[in-house]
Amino acid sequence: MVFVHGSGSSRHSPRNRYVAGALNEAGLGTLLFDLLTPSEEADRANVFDIPLLAERLLERTAWVRGQPAAKGLPIGYFGASTGAAAALWAAAEPDNEITAVVSRGGRPDLAGPRLAAVRAPTLLIVGGRDPVVVELNEEAQRRLSADSRITVVPGATHLFEEPGALDAVAGHARDWFTTHFTGPRAAV
Repeated sequence: MVFVHGSGSSRHSPRNRYVAGALNEAGLGTLLFDLLTPSEEADRANVFDIPLLAERLLERTAWVRGQPAAKGLPIGYFGASTGAAAALWAAAEPDNEITAVVSRGGRPDLAGPRLAAVRAPTLLIVGGRDPVVVELNEEAQRRLSADSRITVVPGATHLFEEPGALDAVAGHARDWFTTHFTGPRAAV
């Protein structure tokens, strides 16, 4: 699983690290990395430059595919916030075979013109107490042509900080990825 964090976050995000740990326990490999350098992050426009973020993700995906341990394994994207838009933008590339995508509290709407080209099954996880993001995800789902589902975590806000909220996210993500991965039950 390649993690794609959003604005104001990094590979050290406790939420993404928590979910990555849960996916590791299910036998799935994970890669957390930063899409931007610290100096690039200082320019807020870069944080919302979805084509730039997607290009960086495609570079990392190519790197993963080149690793001997990943040969033949399915690859999925786990995106949060603007990282979800970058994940979907990259998943829409014609030669990028992504097996499944999960968005946590994401902004898939920011991938607008590319949503119809996404072929990977996509799970959109949103907090029940984050009505604006719920609406944006519903709008994005209508534009997706791939198999997709919205899962609402009751009582959760945008960051899923409430007790049990991240456990729910991790469980939904684990189930989505393991259901859609074929062959070996591990991915990088």
